[in-house]
Amino acid sequence: MIAIIDYGMGNLFSIYNGLKKVYNRPMLIIDDNIASLRTADGVIVPGVGAFDDGIRNLKPFSEELLNIVESGVPVLGICIGMQILFEESEEGKEKGWDLIPGKVIRLPANVRVPHMGWNNLHLHRHSELLDGITEAEYFYFVHSYYCVPRDEASVVASVEYGAHLAVVVNKNNIYGVQFHPEKSSKKGLQILSNFVRMCKC
Repeated sequence: MIAIIDYGMGNLFSIYNGLKKVYNRPMLIIDDNIASLRTADGVIVPGVGAFDDGIRNLKPFSEELLNIVESGVPVLGICIGMQILFEESEEGKEKGWDLIPGKVIRLPANVRVPHMGWNNLHLHRHSELLDGITEAEYFYFVHSYYCVPRDEASVVASVEYGAHLAVVVNKNNIYGVQFHPEKSSKKGLQILSNFVRMCKC
């Protein structure tokens, strides 16, 4: 079973509908029945909005989610859901989850903010999450801040937008994508399908 965290800040039903196209088993949207996360084979943390709001809204889920990470269950953070995996953000004062060492900073002053539109990826290393994805495919972005991992080994793919932006990251069973796969046509659905396969559910 795939669980999607509903903490009031995600393209929840876009994610749900995207998953329905690649996953024909029951999915669980978690809002208040937090203990049911323990039955999940994989967890998706979507997100649109500000870093501090995301951290505060996720606090009721934090202990259970961190236990899930420790257990080895795959977790995918999307957009803000990726940024909260890091230590901190220039956007706010709340501390991130520190699951991937590094910080989140504002896009450079020489580019239009937010970064909104389609960009192709520069692949740095293999990850099952990007199986079937090449540098020719484009994905949809909407964001004003980007992640800067301290360990380059955690960067799976980047884009060029005034700087080298890490937009796909992975450390052990933790994955993050800065773009929105649910809004990125067939190749976005391919990434969701890859995540489902990784969850072995």
